[in-house]
Amino acid sequence: MAASKAHLLLSSSLHTTHLRSTPSFPTMQTPLLPSRPPKPIPLSKTLAATTLLLSSLSPLALAADDIAPPPPPSPAAAQLDEAVTLANPFAQSLVTAPEPQASSDLPDGSQWRYSEFLNAVKKGKVERVRFSKDGVMLQLTAVDGRRANVVVPNDPDLIDILAMSGVDISVADGEGGNGLLGIIGNLLFPFLAFAGLFLLFRRAQGGPGGGPGGLGGPMDFGRSKSKFQEVPETGVTFADVAGADQAKLELQEVVDFLKNPDKYTALGAKIPKGCLLVGPPGTGKTLLARAVAGEAGVPFFSCAASEFVELFVGVGASRVRDLFEKAKAKAPCIVFIDEIDAVGRQRGAGLGGGNDEREQTINQLLTEMDGFSGNSGVIVLGATNRPDVLDAALLRPGRFDRQVTVDRPDVAGRVKILQVHSRGKALAKDVDFEKIARRTPGFTGADLQNLMNEAAIFAARRDLKEISKDEISDALERIIAGPEKKNAVVSDEKKKLVAYHEAGHALVGALMPEYDPVAKISIIPRGQAGGLTFFAPSEERLESGLYSKSYLENQMAVALGGRVAEEVIFGEENVTTGASNDFMQVSRVARQMVERFGFSKKIGQIAIGGPGGNPFLGQQMSSQKDYSMATADVVDAEVRELVEKAYSRAKQIITTHTDILHKLAQLLIEKETVDGEEFMSLFIDGKAELFIA
Repeated sequence: MAASKAHLLLSSSLHTTHLRSTPSFPTMQTPLLPSRPPKPIPLSKTLAATTLLLSSLSPLALAADDIAPPPPPSPAAAQLDEAVTLANPFAQSLVTAPEPQASSDLPDGSQWRYSEFLNAVKKGKVERVRFSKDGVMLQLTAVDGRRANVVVPNDPDLIDILAMSGVDISVADGEGGNGLLGIIGNLLFPFLAFAGLFLLFRRAQGGPGGGPGGLGGPMDFGRSKSKFQEVPETGVTFADVAGADQAKLELQEVVDFLKNPDKYTALGAKIPKGCLLVGPPGTGKTLLARAVAGEAGVPFFSCAASEFVELFVGVGASRVRDLFEKAKAKAPCIVFIDEIDAVGRQRGAGLGGGNDEREQTINQLLTEMDGFSGNSGVIVLGATNRPDVLDAALLRPGRFDRQVTVDRPDVAGRVKILQVHSRGKALAKDVDFEKIARRTPGFTGADLQNLMNEAAIFAARRDLKEISKDEISDALERIIAGPEKKNAVVSDEKKKLVAYHEAGHALVGALMPEYDPVAKISIIPRGQAGGLTFFAPSEERLESGLYSKSYLENQMAVALGGRVAEEVIFGEENVTTGASNDFMQVSRVARQMVERFGFSKKIGQIAIGGPGGNPFLGQQMSSQKDYSMATADVVDAEVRELVEKAYSRAKQIITTHTDILHKLAQLLIEKETVDGEEFMSLFIDGKAELFIA
């Protein structure tokens, strides 16, 4: 008897599983029994089938409660159900059993119209409804057990109609599960995630999954990603590098050592193990390294220091080892590491004690460059613009023997750089590289390349066949001050005010002794400025970095000339905020004169309030107050005295030469731009004299 009940239960399970793809579910009340009793199934198999059925009841129930109709079975599942049906006559009879006849007053199908649904509710033919989570659809269960879906419009009276008809109302919590497959997927997902992380860590640590024949293959985290060239073809030689003659000379010795080692070894000289290229951004450090590779003709490895930085501990050190193993196999060779400060920073610095992964990487780099095993035939070129943050052990002789400074080029260097970057460009006859070089003090090679490229873009925009000096001048002003605001709406009153403001700067600057000459004056808005006055700084002063006390006092007076001109012409009540940046510059220069340069008699030749502390800390945290409040009062008084002196000098010049100020402002209003030659002609006609303190 137990076997028969179990047999019936198993057949019911098979029947239910097979009919999950249909929208309506037949009842188990009227099965067609076969004419011949089936062969009994052994008890052990019956119990196993019963256990399997009980374990799958929950997901089947969840699937039956879904709002949307269940998806059709896959071809493999359909074939499996068919095979089971053919093997079991009792299941065969259940499958072929006819569905119960639908009530004559209920619609057919699994999708009802909303009007049909309301009629069935009012007639008491709907037992319960289950709304979807978003409320746009519901699933109903009729009194005969059938289920159907209904798209619900925005009907506020629906809930009242259902409640008055005694219909059971519920709302779906979310999407239902996918039966047994959903349970298997939920169990497999954490396992697969754990296995993936395990493989990643194994590959990161150089385990079996990350070896040459393992699962990692060429994507092994521990291997270096450096670019290798057996015969370097960088397309750059020392002839393509201009404006860095001293750096080229030092690097040419390294190249000559690689080509003719006997000349040096006969005198007992050893090749430098490392050369560190130091300089501001854009000066050509990477370009020099490419030129060394093109000239030397030995195997060349190039990489960025950031490639050694990785999330996993030990990967950076592993990549450094792999890089030097490859380099030693190709010795003599050159290894170029760009932006080496990414891994070469001081160890143990910072609030948190440093990054352990980065410190392991630099330790491995130090060992490879000059460790117990030595480093034969591998020359390391490094490039950085932050030599102040590098570790001292990295800079010592034996690792980086030479520090090659690649500084900003001088006038002659800028002329050569302009000639290099003008190749392939159609230039007009009026282009003078000497004048351009003198107008671009402090420009690096990258800045000059950008200047010529912007000039070419201006010429193409204006449909010109050649690049003239006007395009180069406009490109220079765009780089320094920003693009012109040609469509800016400027009233006549504001235009007049800006003209007098800029004329005040130019007038004071031209009459101050030993100050930079005026190159150009413009009242065309650029960037955040309403107007600009360009001065041509002294090349010697820029290269030496030495500024006299009189020059700094003149600089403050020139900065205040704009505000003074506004006060003299428009009155003290009508001045504007246009001089805010000028005041910031004046205050900074005056405070540096007192605190750092020793230009104050009351403070004396001492430096106070200088920056200190760790370079990795913020500027606010690293600044130190090493003087008392009484000294601070003296500093403030000295700063105020310097600013008031500069203001009085500027006011004296402008009130004395008001006629020239009016002429210059009127010329600016008419032309918007005045060059240095036109400006100097006004002084010649007005017979202006230099200011004498």
